[in-house]
Amino acid sequence: MPRRSATMLAATLLLIGLLCASVLMKVPYTEMSPGPTYNTLGEQDRSGDPVITITGHDTYPTSGHLNMTTVQVTGAKYEPSLVSAVVGWLRDDVLVVPHDNVYPKGQTDKEAQQQNAEEFASSEDSAKTAALNQLGIPVGTEVIVNSVVSGGPSEGKLHAGDQIVAVDGTKVTTRESVAEQVTKHKPGETAVFTVVPHAKASATPNPADEVQVPITTGTAPDSSRAIVGITPGIDHSYPFKIDIGLQDVGGPSAGLMFALGIIDKLTPDDLTGGKFVAGTGTIGDDGEVGPIGGIQMKLIAARDKGAEYFFTPADNCTEAVKNTPGGLTLVKVNTLGEALDALGKIKAGDRAALPSCAK
Repeated sequence: MPRRSATMLAATLLLIGLLCASVLMKVPYTEMSPGPTYNTLGEQDRSGDPVITITGHDTYPTSGHLNMTTVQVTGAKYEPSLVSAVVGWLRDDVLVVPHDNVYPKGQTDKEAQQQNAEEFASSEDSAKTAALNQLGIPVGTEVIVNSVVSGGPSEGKLHAGDQIVAVDGTKVTTRESVAEQVTKHKPGETAVFTVVPHAKASATPNPADEVQVPITTGTAPDSSRAIVGITPGIDHSYPFKIDIGLQDVGGPSAGLMFALGIIDKLTPDDLTGGKFVAGTGTIGDDGEVGPIGGIQMKLIAARDKGAEYFFTPADNCTEAVKNTPGGLTLVKVNTLGEALDALGKIKAGDRAALPSCAK
């Protein structure tokens, strides 16, 4: 075989080998893409039930859209090939990120789903609280046992969901106040918890349901302070029932849009005026809007669904401006109150007055 032909053959075989290797070679990345969007004023796709149902309080007709947005993420075990990752990097509707950014420390699909479910439940609670606070409707707050450490001093004595009324006779109103009372003890001393067992806890406390639970304190593994082996949490109670019903959705980023949907249903003024508004953002009990991940994919999802405006957490604005699809107006929001003000401007058609991510 002539030398030139042999060289070309060798080069061709090498190229084929490299291509095969790139197809077979797995890389530690995860792919994100636009997910479904849900109108918080509308109905669930599968059941036809309202996304938000309110009973025990007057509600009012709504129009338009207040859509929450989601991101689809490949599973924890998914390992794209080098070719697949490169193709993803070249596409506008796929985001390729390091695997550990999404599934830290070898987190499994089941663990990720559990975390997302907990974050989603927390965002629902914060959305209800923020919405009612915005409307001046009183919200009850109780300190509860959020979790009990296995093998700790409280195992079998306190249980998740128990309402903590007092420690050593001192009323507690915050998670921090529980720790403050416990750490007044030395390890080995007894702290007496006054609790309402989870089965009897309610929005209307009944002193007859309270029980005294003595706990012999242990020692913190990282110091000499006393501990009882629980994680306190905060639970809210509401003067009427608010149900948020969505299946197979997780994470904390729907809080803002849920809060807006609740307010729209509870107030006679139609907030959107029939306009299509989408958005994202965590929500605090005080109405503060926080940043989220996957903003680029959520913008695409909103645009594809038909949104005209997108409520964007202020801390996501820089990234969002770089990736805004045509025809979508970004509206910068820091708080629930700012989002409501922006809805008033959208309804009035005053686009120029909207707070912009570009400013």
